[in-house]
Amino acid sequence: MQVDPWMWIAFIAFILSMLALDLFVLHREAHEVSFAEAGIWSAVWISLGLAFGALIWAWQGPQTAGEYYAGYLIEKSLSVDNVFVFALIFTYFAVPKAYQHRVLFWGVLGALVFRAIFIVAGAALLHEFHWMIYVFGGFLVLTGIKMWRSRDTHMDPGANPVLRAMRQVVRITPDYVGQRMAFREDGRWFATPLLAVLVVIETSDIIFAVDSIPAIFAVTDEPFIVFTSNAFAILGLRALYFLLAGMMDRFTYLKVGLAAVLVFVGAKMLLTDIWKVPIWLSLLVIAALIGGSILISLRREAAEAPEVPGVVPEPSPRESIDR
Repeated sequence: MQVDPWMWIAFIAFILSMLALDLFVLHREAHEVSFAEAGIWSAVWISLGLAFGALIWAWQGPQTAGEYYAGYLIEKSLSVDNVFVFALIFTYFAVPKAYQHRVLFWGVLGALVFRAIFIVAGAALLHEFHWMIYVFGGFLVLTGIKMWRSRDTHMDPGANPVLRAMRQVVRITPDYVGQRMAFREDGRWFATPLLAVLVVIETSDIIFAVDSIPAIFAVTDEPFIVFTSNAFAILGLRALYFLLAGMMDRFTYLKVGLAAVLVFVGAKMLLTDIWKVPIWLSLLVIAALIGGSILISLRREAAEAPEVPGVVPEPSPRESIDR
């Protein structure tokens, strides 16, 4: 796949312009993101991601477009797991809702930079050493099994080693100072808890990237496709958080589905020299695993919902006629 330098420049310029619009126009003043606002921006980012896939289709054909959509779906699905972590971090640090968007903005910007570094490194390794595909595949299978076995455990943000090291060398104020992450007073610099939150979010995302980047290389080895699918999925992560943060307990089996996706793409990499799984089949399996885990979760919640005393369900039209 031949990608001219101007295409990279144009895409990165588009991403930066959208981020600038978000930070300096739409969210210049701190405010709590409403469910409706989150829903609108989730729809905008998903539409942009799907539309870019259509451009890939027109430019490179259905095979490459399918690889893009598979990579987008994998990253988007694994990003939902990030929402669990973000909610836990914000709760642990008692971050005011009005400041959460600003932290996620810088977290997403940092995530894009680190993903680009990981993608370049991963592509170089796979290009130079074909056997690395087996390393990536085995790592994903083991990661999926570990995720399934530890699906009921929760991380402790306070145990983050980077945060511990930061607390040893940086003075952190006990209270928030608006949206500021650091300030200078009497010639001394102080960090606010908001900077500590950003550090934990950024290091957590790096850990997630170690899983998601090899997973996308399981469906395509084109760096441009890997980066663009990652970028569109991550850019919608902030809106997705505000949309799903209050509903995460409903997705009981989502981690099981995510674990199965990692095992599937890992096995796909391990079998790459024996059988190349068609891209349409990869898309179908990934969508079925994620969609199935969400559907089962919602059905279980509906089955376990407590009945409200004194509320009698209305009879169906058929029952009314029989009476």
